Amino acid sequence: MGKDMQVAILFADVVGSTQLYDEFGDTKASETVAHCLDVMKDATHQFDGTVIKTIGDEVMSTFPTIDAAMAAATQMQTRISGNEMGGDGSIPVSIRIGCHFGPVVREHNDIFGAAVHTANRMTSQAKARQIVISGVSVERMTEEWRAQTRQIDVATVRGRIDEVALYELVWQPEEATSMLPTIEWNDKSRKANKITLTFRDATVVVNERNKSINMGRADDNDLVVKGNLISRIHAKVEMRRGKFMLVDQSTNGTFVQNVHGEETFVRRDSTEISGEGIIGLGRVAKPGTPLAIHFVCEE
Repeated sequence: MGKDMQVAILFADVVGSTQLYDEFGDTKASETVAHCLDVMKDATHQFDGTVIKTIGDEVMSTFPTIDAAMAAATQMQTRISGNEMGGDGSIPVSIRIGCHFGPVVREHNDIFGAAVHTANRMTSQAKARQIVISGVSVERMTEEWRAQTRQIDVATVRGRIDEVALYELVWQPEEATSMLPTIEWNDKSRKANKITLTFRDATVVVNERNKSINMGRADDNDLVVKGNLISRIHAKVEMRRGKFMLVDQSTNGTFVQNVHGEETFVRRDSTEISGEGIIGLGRVAKPGTPLAIHFVCEE
């Protein structure tokens, strides 16, 4: 009988391996791919992971936590793509990585389940030198790792009706540094205690106890807003270190207007919201109109 478990599933593969064989020949290309696989497996073992299997130029691994998976993924990219070499000074090569945390069934040294399909989908969405993870996985990260992520897209996954948010982990030190919180994160004078969002007769609050809410046309959202330009899971508002972030996960984007009439458009990205204003899903929503979501931040 299979064993049920919750793990981070990671796929890493060599980008353009077919072209390597065409350009450099079987011997040189196969040596380079083999070296990349060794690097991937070494990184997996170093961060308490388990190599499930290798498939051609791809490694599939599991980790007990998403943080451990990101540490391994960063090392893989640094040793291979970061050097723009096979890691042994031979052929320029890069890899792409996808990861998702979820339930799996382990049977006969292999794993099965919808989470495996989701992790594989993350990999298919990744470009060379990218680490792509699901939004669910980002929520399980510690703050240090989460600070190095940014949403880049949404995608559908086989077997799921709703869309999955795609995030990139920025692993290059020079880029990651620019994304880390600055000193103002710790400035208590700028922190807000809560944000209240009101849509028609429904009101929800985001605060230290309830750090995230979803908005969209699906009935299981915290704020259900119906409309032909609104995605099933359109956007969310979350609390990050005393600031409130609007994270768009939609096809048509989200509009934010403050009390001074200044407007911000966000599509598959995030922006800070503060003070008081109106959120429009998929289109501009003026105050008092049927699709307007009113928000107020309170210190």
